[in-house]
Amino acid sequence: MNNVDHTERITTALLLAAGTGSRLKPFTDCMPKCLTKVNEIEILGRLITCLRKNGFKRLVVVVGYFDHEIRNFLKNNSGDITVEYVVNADFATTNNIYSLWSARDKIKEPFLLIESDLVFDASLLEKMLIPDAIAVSQILPWMNGTTITTDRFVTDRVVSINLDRNLKADGYTFKTVNIYSISLKSWRRISERLNSWILAGRVNDYYESVFSEMVAEGSLDFQCVYFDVDRWYEIDTSTDLENCEMLLQQARFQLAG
Repeated sequence: MNNVDHTERITTALLLAAGTGSRLKPFTDCMPKCLTKVNEIEILGRLITCLRKNGFKRLVVVVGYFDHEIRNFLKNNSGDITVEYVVNADFATTNNIYSLWSARDKIKEPFLLIESDLVFDASLLEKMLIPDAIAVSQILPWMNGTTITTDRFVTDRVVSINLDRNLKADGYTFKTVNIYSISLKSWRRISERLNSWILAGRVNDYYESVFSEMVAEGSLDFQCVYFDVDRWYEIDTSTDLENCEMLLQQARFQLAG
C-alpha cells in the first residue's frame, strides 16, 4: 500500500443491510437477511461480537427492508458500540452502489466496509484494521461472484477486480469476501466516483463495478488479506445457510457468536 499511516487503526464499520435478501426466502419474508439465525445466533449478532472483539467503537448501518427489526435488535445487542443509521428508502429498486453512496456524508474517517450476510472468525479481522485492504479467499466450488487478480508474489496488491462469474482458481485469482478497509483519502475518491455514477442514473449497479474501474485506472489501491476458506461463509440461499451451519459444527475454531 502506498502512503499508509500504520498508526491509523480502524474503529468504524459501515454495514450494508438494506436489501430484501430475496434468494433466502422464506427466511426473509418477515425479517432482513442479517437477522437470519445460524445455529441459533443471528448473523448480525455474530458481526457485533466480531467488531467488539476487535475494538470497534462506531457502526453505521444502511437500512431499508424491515429496518425497524434491525434497529430493535441493535438497541438491545450493540453493547458499547455507538450505532448510527442511514436509510435507503429506495432499497427495492436500487442495488448496493446506492446504499454505499447513501452513506457518503456519514463517514468522515477510515472505516471497514462489510456486507450483512457474512459469518466469519473474529480473528480474521485483525489484519483488516489498517487501510487500504481487501479480504480475499481461495476459490471453492460453492463460490460465485466477484474475484480479484493479484501480483501475489510481488507485493500482494490487487491489480484487477473481475466482475464476471467465471471463477478461475489459480495462484493469482481469489474470491472477494466483501470486506474492505478504506482510508479517508480513498473514500473521498470513491465518493466522488459514486456520485458521478448515481447522477448518471446507474443506481442498479454494484459498487464493485466502481472499485473495478478505479483499480484499473490506478486511482484505488488495495492490499490483499487472505481469509482461510473454512473460517468464513457468505449466506445468500437456504443451501448456504445449511452449509454454514455444518461448517460451524465441524470447525476446529469458534466463529463469533
